[in-house]
Amino acid sequence: MSLFGSLFTGVSGLAAQSRSMSVISDNVANVSTIGYKGGVSNFASLVVSPDQQRAFSPGGVQHSTRFLVEKQGLVQATGSATDAAIVGNGFFVVAQDPGGNSPPLYTRAGSFTPDADGYLRSANGFYLLGWKLDTSEQPLDINVTQPVNVRDLNATTVATARLKLGANLDSGQEIHTGAYASGDMAEFAATNGASGTAPDFKRQIQVYDSLGNARSITVAFLRTPGAATWSVELYADTADIESGTHPNGLLGSGTVSFNGNGSIASLAITPTYPASAVAGDPLGIDWLNSANSADSSIVIDWGAIGGTDGLTQFAGESAVSFVTKDGAGFGELNAVRIDEDGFVEAAFSNGEVRRIFQIPVATFANPSALQPRSGNVFAMTRASGDANLQTAGSGGAGQISPAALEAANVDLADEFTKMIVTQRAYSANAKVITTTDDMLDELMRIKR
Repeated sequence: MSLFGSLFTGVSGLAAQSRSMSVISDNVANVSTIGYKGGVSNFASLVVSPDQQRAFSPGGVQHSTRFLVEKQGLVQATGSATDAAIVGNGFFVVAQDPGGNSPPLYTRAGSFTPDADGYLRSANGFYLLGWKLDTSEQPLDINVTQPVNVRDLNATTVATARLKLGANLDSGQEIHTGAYASGDMAEFAATNGASGTAPDFKRQIQVYDSLGNARSITVAFLRTPGAATWSVELYADTADIESGTHPNGLLGSGTVSFNGNGSIASLAITPTYPASAVAGDPLGIDWLNSANSADSSIVIDWGAIGGTDGLTQFAGESAVSFVTKDGAGFGELNAVRIDEDGFVEAAFSNGEVRRIFQIPVATFANPSALQPRSGNVFAMTRASGDANLQTAGSGGAGQISPAALEAANVDLADEFTKMIVTQRAYSANAKVITTTDDMLDELMRIKR
């Protein structure tokens, strides 16, 4: 009985070492596979009789495979803007189809490129999933992921929403006498036959409406009676705006006064649109457009009260020192990239950069229990626990390294060493079988 047990023990050894060689060969074959996680062979004794005090019954050996999912591979720069590697814990979330009909899968292979439909897909054809962002670049719903698509962003425009003006008004400017009504400095009115008063200083500023049209507004200043007081008006070309809401092209008007040190003492500018606007409201502009889709609301920063970071009044020539503003005209999509925070950014020819998706990093309580699938992806199992979606670098999730890929975590020298040991162990088990066969043969000869 024991001889036959030894024979089967040798057979189990051959089977276990064969499986070990299969693991080694798989590791060697995938040494160049991006994000591949190598497997290791685990051997355990197989005991058929727990009571070994009177007689020993050989059992054999069991083989199991464990993938080194948590072992980091070497991160190498690629130069591709849509490549990404995870440094630390976690996985990219991918799917087999963009329609949401397949369960999510997980991978460390971050080689993504846009396909003909605008989806970011891995080299193995899986669709990258992410959180879609709203116009304020915040996730619409962190509980819902969808395929990252940039197709609907082939062009963009950005309306001017903020503007800051830095300018000095000459303290030696002649003070004008008389009464001045709102709109007197709207010089475009003069071209239509209305009487206008020439400002002491003016500056034309280009802005953009929501359709990407370049527009011009003019800010004008007139020194008036009072303690260092100036009348301020903003106006536009009457051919660009609705005359019913902006008579004589006037966009807004008010006054600014200065302290003895040249800083702003008081400022009150009231927009003409909408009719309910009060001093300090954003400048509303009713651009000439039947659908009103190109109307603008611009917050103008004139500088802090008591400060000299905007308008000033010093003994010097009236001049503009700076104008800073946002907004951009029409621009076509010319690049897509993934940044270090996991945001998918679209860059346009007008210089605008817009974040459209955020890539979550999925972490697991037991990532080694994930089930490997073809295409260098893993599936969730009961032993791995549920996926926990985190932003990169938070909650135990790894950092994202843009324009880089994670190499396979396989050490060839180690695999070749294991190959030699496995081959010797296989030969040894084969020797057990041949030796046992010789002993059985000897037993059969006893009868002769």
